[in-house]
Amino acid sequence: MTRIKPSLTLYLFASLLLVGFGLVYRLVGDVSMGRIELPVPLRQMPMTTGDWQGEDRPLSEVILNVADNDDYVSRFYTNKESNLSASLYVAYTARPRTMLGHRPTICYVGAGWTHDKTTPDEFVTSSGRKVPCLIHNFHRPMQSSEIVVMNFYIANGKLTHDEGAISGLGWRTPNIKGDIARYVAQVQIASIREIAVRQLAAAVTDEILRYLPDENGVVTAAKAISTITIEDGSGNP
Repeated sequence: MTRIKPSLTLYLFASLLLVGFGLVYRLVGDVSMGRIELPVPLRQMPMTTGDWQGEDRPLSEVILNVADNDDYVSRFYTNKESNLSASLYVAYTARPRTMLGHRPTICYVGAGWTHDKTTPDEFVTSSGRKVPCLIHNFHRPMQSSEIVVMNFYIANGKLTHDEGAISGLGWRTPNIKGDIARYVAQVQIASIREIAVRQLAAAVTDEILRYLPDENGVVTAAKAISTITIEDGSGNP
């Protein structure tokens, strides 16, 4: 069976995910207000987590403009110890309706993949946190290629794998106050091997959550930086 290159998988996945449905919501919704910035950008997440080493794979300006998310990080991770690799994409928006419709079962099928199955599941992070997720399996008959995609959401600090939890009318109203804690983030991890998806998810999710507001609106990464700044007396952010 022919395997697709993981790096190409990441690019195609991100492009289709963002372009395919971001355009629809740009056309039908008022998402013209300015970006709502996190106190610490997602791109400042450490490149190394455990045995995994990340490499940034920035998305094009065209894709970013269509997606209209407030922040994102796109990386390709490799693990030399286990010889595994996987792509990571995290999108954050404090205007939640821009996230609606962005799910693998729509985007991959639209790109020519055949959806084999979706399985509700969970994994345990390195700190012991249980995270609900969906595991999607796809294949392309003509190319004899397969891919496994995991996704889950963080909505106002709460973890869920149910898009229905973020699709009510309350999520469609404008975030006029620019509240960073009224948000939806989606995490997607893709690889040709399910074990790679699961292991990277377990390794990196705690770090992702440090850069997103928790249920009390606190961004742990920002607090850590503030503490360091005070202790060294630099006064710089």
